[in-house]
Parts: sequence; C-alpha cells; structure tokens
Amino acid sequence: MTNLEKTAECINIVGRFCGRRDINALSRQNLMESYGIPRVDLFLLFGGSIPCAAELFADAVREKIAAHYLIVGGEGHTTESLRRKMAALCPGLLTEGKSEAEVFSGYLSQKYGISPDYLETASTNCGNNVTNALELIKKEGLPHDTILLMQDASMQLRMDAGFRKYLDAHSRIINFACYQAEVIVENNALAFRDNTITGLWDMERYITLLMGEIPRLRDDSEGYGPQGKNFIAHVDIPEHVEKAYAYIKENYGDLTRTANPAYATIKGEGSA
Repeated sequence: MTNLEKTAECINIVGRFCGRRDINALSRQNLMESYGIPRVDLFLLFGGSIPCAAELFADAVREKIAAHYLIVGGEGHTTESLRRKMAALCPGLLTEGKSEAEVFSGYLSQKYGISPDYLETASTNCGNNVTNALELIKKEGLPHDTILLMQDASMQLRMDAGFRKYLDAHSRIINFACYQAEVIVENNALAFRDNTITGLWDMERYITLLMGEIPRLRDDSEGYGPQGKNFIAHVDIPEHVEKAYAYIKENYGDLTRTANPAYATIKGEGSA
C-alpha cells in the first residue's frame, strides 16, 4: 500500500466516524425496522450541509417520515459556498444575503414545491444551531421524543453530541449524514469514488473539515467536550480513528480547520 492509498484509507476512517448514519435510508420502513416507529417527531436539516441534503429532505417529506420538518441555519463558515452552489443549481433562486435555512427553503420550494414547517435563521455555528433549534422547539411546543438530524457528514457526529448535551435522556436522536463520501486513489491523486454527490466539497476542503472535527470532538482541555469548552456531550474517539487522524496530519499536511471568531457566540454555546 502506497502512502497515498494509506492516506485515502485514513480519510475514509475519519469520514465514517464523523458522518454517522443510524439508518440505511430515509424511509418509514427503515425507521420501523431499526426503531420500531413509523415516523419521528422532528426532522432537522442543518444549513451546514451541502446541496444534496435538499434532495434527501424532499424525499423524506414525500415519505412522511416526520410529524414536523425544520431547517436550521443562519450564516457561518460554509454559508457563502452554499449560496453559490444553490444559485448555480437553481437559476433564478435568490441567495444573496439569505440565511442557510432560507436558501434551502427557497430551493426546496422552487424545485420540489416543498416547504418546511419551521425555519431557524439566526444561528452562526454548530453550538447555537443546537440551542436556537431547541428554543424554537420549546416555543412552538413541538413533541421531540424522537429527532432525526441531518447535517454535513463532516459535522454530523458533533451535531449529535451537541443535542445530547441538552436533551433529556428520554429523547432519542437518529443520525443521517447527508452523504457518504469514499476517497480513492486515481491517477496518482486522491479522488472521490462517487462524483455524482450534488455540491460535494473539493478534496482539500473535505479533508480540512474532517481534520477540524477530531480536535473539537475530544473531551480534553482543548476540545469541545465537558472537560474542555463544554459545548458538547462526551464523545468516545476510538484509537483507530485517532491513529488515522494522526497519519493524515503527518503525511498530507496539517489542514485542521480553526474556528472562525466571526461566527462565535457571546453566550458560549459553541464555535464554528
């Protein structure tokens, strides 16, 4: 195995860890088989996702897998990229100055004739994605015993940990990362096996996002867990994931994404 092949393998290890999916597909059948329920109380789509999430959201609405549908997202470190990609995919869609939730909602309305039940448009990072969404849920009196979360694959596990910090033990979270990207070596370079995922990041950006997650997920003095910044619940990071992260960092370069202070929150619920 070449160094590049080993790097691809390690990227996939970290990607699978961060991009958690608890069901195989967004269907009532999968919910029934895995959890014994025909639908969830809430389906939350987060605006940090890439455009392919809109297709999945539309499928979920048609499948009627939730009682209520929310899109969460103001402006953060991925917003401008989302605006550009959505505008290119949907000519005539107004994206300039719009929040992530508004961009997704406009796209869904224009392309599929579908509208979410609620939008949260003020959050700027994963931390207040969580707290703002929970405030909206409380304000509207929405049942939330079962919540399905869909976020960008790089940030899915951290979103899960953010909700676990605040939710009661009886609330069940079901994860469905909006894509699963497998990295391969092609023509002596890293490439995605499936290049049909709508709006997928370029390779360097994808690696940067993944590499930014492991330090954040750690429960140590520098991480976001209870022993650190206390933004999220504790996450167990398996040794093989830490080794994969270390290999990428050593052999591909340190592409770890640092938090953008422009999108931090005053209350300290989280950082980008």
